[in-house]
Amino acid sequence: MAEPETPADLAASVEKLNEAFLAIKTQMGKVIVGQDAVIEQLLISLFSRGHCLLEGVPGLAKTLMISTLARTLSLTFARIQFTPDLMPADITGTEVLQENKESGRREFRFLSGPLFHNMVLADEINRTPPKTQAALLEAMQERQVTVGQIRHVLADPFFVLATQNPIEQEGTYALPEAQQDRFMFKVFVSYPSFQEEREIARRTTSVQAESIEQVLSADDILKLQKLVRQVPTSDHVIDYALALVRQTRIGQPGTPDFVNDWLSWGAGPRAVQFLLLGAKARALLYGRTSVSTDDVAALAAPVLRHRIVTNFSASSEGVTSDRVVEELINATPAREGELTRDPRLQKIFAA
Repeated sequence: MAEPETPADLAASVEKLNEAFLAIKTQMGKVIVGQDAVIEQLLISLFSRGHCLLEGVPGLAKTLMISTLARTLSLTFARIQFTPDLMPADITGTEVLQENKESGRREFRFLSGPLFHNMVLADEINRTPPKTQAALLEAMQERQVTVGQIRHVLADPFFVLATQNPIEQEGTYALPEAQQDRFMFKVFVSYPSFQEEREIARRTTSVQAESIEQVLSADDILKLQKLVRQVPTSDHVIDYALALVRQTRIGQPGTPDFVNDWLSWGAGPRAVQFLLLGAKARALLYGRTSVSTDDVAALAAPVLRHRIVTNFSASSEGVTSDRVVEELINATPAREGELTRDPRLQKIFAA
């Protein structure tokens, strides 16, 4: 897949990405029933060089979904089961003292940990202490780990998929906001529909051996990640993403009343970056080379839900972060003329 240089090359690359998207969904459909929105968001995050945090109750195939995605891609894969006694060196690697058989001298040698794979599944990430969670921070942001005084560069592409259980909090360690911000998406995995659960029951209680075919190589993914950043974005779409994010900051000019009433903290600039990158990737997955405000709005919830903090007033009224995002979308006009002429949003843009 050559790097696009002309409109014809760009169109061909977009078509290949769309075909790969459909092929991956087909392969994953052999094992995973439903969850189309979750799979789409995983792929958008992958092609945007982001990381994903999946949250759902036990038994919804979160781990199976991630391992199946790894099988459809020609990438190295590692699963880390996070436990209270897991140490940072268990995931980053450590230096060990070994004897050099040629010289007879003892010297330190670095043994890499499971982070040195293309795709890493951090299973039940909220079950390990903060110091081990923090070991992921440098890896996720800088794509390197530091052991002793030596920095070790991680594989490229590098993709962290973490899962957590929202209903069992005993013996868990909530992720700090700074680490949640490193995840591009926080994806909710919900219960299947009746027909989907019937198909799950049928498949898992009979003899089946589905073979998963690899769709993309590591080089293909790297080229597609570059392609995402080449997609042009209009000033209107950028302003729309900015309007959504800047309205979450309480006490600022133009902030809606419901935000001041329901939130104690708003989203930072990284939310705008991920909204735009995700919108570009979403447009390409559906075979388009132009980004619309619909692409931004479709990804607003998974991008913002873990970057805004609701207060006690919202909790007492049963208001969730998703409800706040929904109200923000309703309060933000998507049309270009309406967006720039809105008196309240003019205060947002002027701040």
